[in-house]
Amino acid sequence: MLVRAATTVARLQTEVREYPFPEVAPDAGLLQVEAAGVCGSDWRVYNSDGPVRIMGRQSVGRIFRVGPIAAKRWGVAEHDRVLIDEYLACGHCRSCHSGDHRFCERTVAQRPDPLRYGSIPLSEAPGLWGGYSQFQYLHPDSVLYRVPDSIPAELAALALPLANAFQWVLFEGGARPGKSILIQGPGVQGLTCIAAAKAAGAAMIIVTGLTRDEKRLQVAKALGADHTIDVEKENPEERVRALSGGQGVHLSIDTVGAPDTLIRAIQTARKKGLVLLAAAPEIAPPDFELSGLLSRSLAIRPCRGHTFEAVDLALEHLAAVRSPLYLMVTHRFKLAQVDFALRSVGGQGAEGAIHITVLPWI
Repeated sequence: MLVRAATTVARLQTEVREYPFPEVAPDAGLLQVEAAGVCGSDWRVYNSDGPVRIMGRQSVGRIFRVGPIAAKRWGVAEHDRVLIDEYLACGHCRSCHSGDHRFCERTVAQRPDPLRYGSIPLSEAPGLWGGYSQFQYLHPDSVLYRVPDSIPAELAALALPLANAFQWVLFEGGARPGKSILIQGPGVQGLTCIAAAKAAGAAMIIVTGLTRDEKRLQVAKALGADHTIDVEKENPEERVRALSGGQGVHLSIDTVGAPDTLIRAIQTARKKGLVLLAAAPEIAPPDFELSGLLSRSLAIRPCRGHTFEAVDLALEHLAAVRSPLYLMVTHRFKLAQVDFALRSVGGQGAEGAIHITVLPWI
C-alpha cells in the first residue's frame, strides 16, 4: 500500500508523491487524515526556502494503527476520531511540567529543526509529518484530543486556531462581562477571537479591517462583533474612542502585526489596559514613544499558541455549536490543489478565502 501526500519540494512548489506505508512501533501510531487546515504559518513556510517536507499542522482524522504502548498512553483505540496538536513537546522540561508545552524548547519555531508537525523534513523517518497526506505518523510524544463525530471534519480542523483565540482572549486577556475588546484583523485568528470574546461575555467587541475585507467584516458581525471599522474609510482611533465613551478599550488584540496596527493597539487601549500582540511587525514602528505607556500604565504582552485547556474548550465550543464558525469554512481542496490552497491563504488564489481545508481523500 502506498500513501499519497502533497510534498513541498521547493519554494512555492508542491507535488503529489507516493510513499511506502510505514511500520508502526509499539509506542507510535498512524492517523488516517480526514482534513487538515491551511494556516498563515503554512504560507510563510511555503513562501521560504527549506527542506523537502509534508506540511499541514491542523490535522483531524481517525486512528488507523496504534501500538500497544501508545494506545495505553493516549487512551485511544483504532478508529477513534482525534485532533493532533502541532507541538511535539518533550514532556520533561520545566515548561512541559507546568502544562505549557507551547514553550518547550524542542518545539520553538525559531530553532533550525523545530519538532512540530508540518515542519519536520521528509528525511526524518518515516517522513509523514504533515496533514497534507492521506496518513500522518503519530510520534510517541504526540498530544491527541478526542473529536466528537458531530463536528464536521472541516470545522474540527479549525479547533487549534480557536484554541489560540481562547488562550489569548480568555486566559491571557481576561475577557469577561463588562470588558470591551478591540480586535485588529478579520483573518482566521481575528475572527476566532470574536467567538472567544463573545463566549466570555464581553460587553463590546470592535473589529477593524480594510476595504477588501468587507465580506470578512460581515462574518465578524455574524460571529458577534458589535461594531466593525473599515480603517480605510474611517479614523479607527476616533471611532474606538467614541464607542468607548472616550476611555478606550480594556483589551486590544493585534492579529495583523504591522507597524500601524501596533501603534493603534496602544492608542486605543484605556488606562491600565492590556495590549496583546498575536503578530509582530517585521520593522519597528516610527516615532514610537514610551511616555504613553508609562502615563496610562499600559501592559503589552506577546501571545502565541495554546494550552491543553484551551484546546479542550475550543472542541467543546465547536461541539455545542455556540457560534456560527461554519461561516469561516470557505474552501476545500484536494491534494493536487495544495499549491492553490496555500496561495489562497497568501492572498494569491481563491477570492473570499477565510479558513481553507485540505481533504486528502477526494
